[in-house]
Amino acid sequence: MPSEHKYARIEWERRFLLDRFPGHAIITRVRHIEDRYIEGTTLRLRRQSDDDGQMVFKLTQKLADKAAGARQGLITSMYLTATEFGVLAALPAKMLTKSRHSVPPFGIDVFDGVLNGLVLAEVEFHSAVEVATLQLPSFIGPEVSDDPRFTGGRLVAVSQEELKNWVAQYEIELTPKADQEQSRSG
Repeated sequence: MPSEHKYARIEWERRFLLDRFPGHAIITRVRHIEDRYIEGTTLRLRRQSDDDGQMVFKLTQKLADKAAGARQGLITSMYLTATEFGVLAALPAKMLTKSRHSVPPFGIDVFDGVLNGLVLAEVEFHSAVEVATLQLPSFIGPEVSDDPRFTGGRLVAVSQEELKNWVAQYEIELTPKADQEQSRSG
């Protein structure tokens, strides 16, 4: 890893497991996210559609420079055009999809596919000082900020059975998304 990272910034983030989506949450925005983790690299290609229909395309590099707690490493992102995204999307990659619900200051991710039933809340910060000011609401479950298994780069390759075992270690049981939606409306 180069000793100087002119364009990277420190990523400050805390992540928490939830046993289900909080029914009383006030959602201010919903984004549907498709992440492609390009094989053999530290690159993530993202297609994001906002609840207003706007599409955003990004290429992100995450470099491990982990310290205990909220400091996750170094991150560099750039925005792409739809054409640029299409060219890069042809590269071999593992993919995951999720819906991100903004429940300030948290983004609550509800995963699809093999990860169906996984709900993670995350909050990003600009500095270590900000990290110390976070007040945790009652719906927050166990913190997994220091557990690398709950990063996108690891989740994209996990099986449903492995995921069940991982969350069980935190005394969480996966609840499929359809069951969560039914309990919210019922």
